[in-house]
Amino acid sequence: MVLLHALGERGADWAPVAVTLAERFRVITFDLRGHGNSDWPGEYSFRLMRDDVIGALERLGLSRVTLAGHSMGGAVAYLVAMERPALVERLIVEDVPPPYRRDRAIPARPEGALDFDWAVVPAIVGQVNAGDPAAWDGLATITAPTLLIGGGPGSHIDQDKLAAAAARIPRCHLVTVPAGHLVHASRPADFVRAVLTWIDG
Repeated sequence: MVLLHALGERGADWAPVAVTLAERFRVITFDLRGHGNSDWPGEYSFRLMRDDVIGALERLGLSRVTLAGHSMGGAVAYLVAMERPALVERLIVEDVPPPYRRDRAIPARPEGALDFDWAVVPAIVGQVNAGDPAAWDGLATITAPTLLIGGGPGSHIDQDKLAAAAARIPRCHLVTVPAGHLVHASRPADFVRAVLTWIDG
């Protein structure tokens, strides 16, 4: 099971659920480009991150993984599943559809040292605001059984957009855990239960 984190986070962000998931899976967490211990090259996009993940899986000799992503990592996971279906046996996405047009303000940089390259924030937020019609069209090409976990009304993500994404993916199950956007961190036991119930079902 390969876990992809959200914007401004790192692989360790999955700690609330990783130990429990590791009872069933070999769990691997990546720091995506510009985050944590990965390179901070200054050039950032969802598709560059997709290519990084594909390259890492290939270098590790991994295929048919269960690929899970939260927020930004979920948007990357969709693209990996579209681009290289043979690498992804199952797809799990936490509380994010592909980018859709909106007007999210780019936040101000916080004071002090950061665990990620601040340049990634305007790059990714800008792509989210612009939307990605090609990614929406690509949902229909995803061959992996897919679980979407929505955060419910407490999330800033439009849950109707999540439902619309689920409707476009051929084999998709949508479940809501009303925990807001940070489902795996706020309600880790419920997140793991949703994942394992789906996998065992």
